[in-house]
Amino acid sequence: MQFGIFTVSDVTTDPTTGTTPDDTQRVRDILTIAQHADQAGLDVFATGEHHNPPFVASSPTTMLGYLAGVTKDITLSTSTTLVTTNDPVRIAEEYAMLQVISDGRMDLMMGRGNTGPVYPWFGKDIRQGLNLAVENYALIRQLWENEVVNWQGQFRTPLQGFTSTPRPLDGVAPFVWHGSIRTPEIAEQAAYYGDGFFHNNIFWPIQHTEQMVGLYRQRYEHHGHGRADQAIVGLGGQFFARKNSQDAIDEFRPYFDNAPVYGHGPSMEDFTTQTPLTVGSPQQVIDRYAAMKDHVGHYQRQLFLIDHAGLPLKTVLEQIDILAEDIVPELRRINESDRPAHVPSNPPTHLERVVAAQSAGTAGADHVAAVDEWTGASV
Repeated sequence: MQFGIFTVSDVTTDPTTGTTPDDTQRVRDILTIAQHADQAGLDVFATGEHHNPPFVASSPTTMLGYLAGVTKDITLSTSTTLVTTNDPVRIAEEYAMLQVISDGRMDLMMGRGNTGPVYPWFGKDIRQGLNLAVENYALIRQLWENEVVNWQGQFRTPLQGFTSTPRPLDGVAPFVWHGSIRTPEIAEQAAYYGDGFFHNNIFWPIQHTEQMVGLYRQRYEHHGHGRADQAIVGLGGQFFARKNSQDAIDEFRPYFDNAPVYGHGPSMEDFTTQTPLTVGSPQQVIDRYAAMKDHVGHYQRQLFLIDHAGLPLKTVLEQIDILAEDIVPELRRINESDRPAHVPSNPPTHLERVVAAQSAGTAGADHVAAVDEWTGASV
């Protein structure tokens, strides 16, 4: 099972010191966090995508492309790629480029985001959000799977004889997750294509997560991709841990109480009861997240949000070490101890997807020969 971290890239004042990092420092801190996660042995680093303050992750492929060159083992991903407001042609191109640069050590998560004004900023109508998600992803698939695409849809300029470059690595498209918190249609989209489904349930009770994942599993089997329990599932999560649980509570409380992301609503105690946020000892985190499979079945990826709410870099790096050393080994042991042999432990690797595509005869070309634009002949 994969374990990792994701960032929403918020720039938030540290309530204990009154200091606020500028955008430059926050970006550099995120790069440090990702590299530390790789060195600590975590499996995944993922970044969101936002185009408004107080967030700084406006260009995920730039960030992940840099990290591909300075990390060794960690899978680089997005926790949101805005499939609705980005041009699907650019998504196809940019993530194929990232796939090549990282030698397949990447995947991405399509999502609609949670910032309504992003739609008019990029010339889109939020009322068409679902239709945009469906049409744009269908085009992305065509661009990755077919060397020459003729296409016409509702939301962008038609394509005539278009080839997206670079071609996917080894002729096989990147693995895609579809992220959603509350939209059944996105779970259906993931199931239809046989892609992964990521329920980022950081603000939701487990009963809601159970319903969404259950729908995805049922539809995955319906569409003929395998048994329901073989569907590829990921979950979000949050924790703050110290060796002594009371120390964790005392240290994290001012961050919870002041962070805009929590809305200054429920108390920390109520929030931790109603959502996956766990504040306490490593064992309490282990107990909470080991129980997730009792609700959603055996799943393949667990990501944690730990670098938010104004927490200083030093603290975030300490949390990564606690996660990697004290929490992940035990969670991995528990989750794998009773996993049925036919249920995948991890999302498919690039190599596994290449082998499967070659066996099925569906691997495409990873290079397109140059063509003379006047004669149409290869050159």
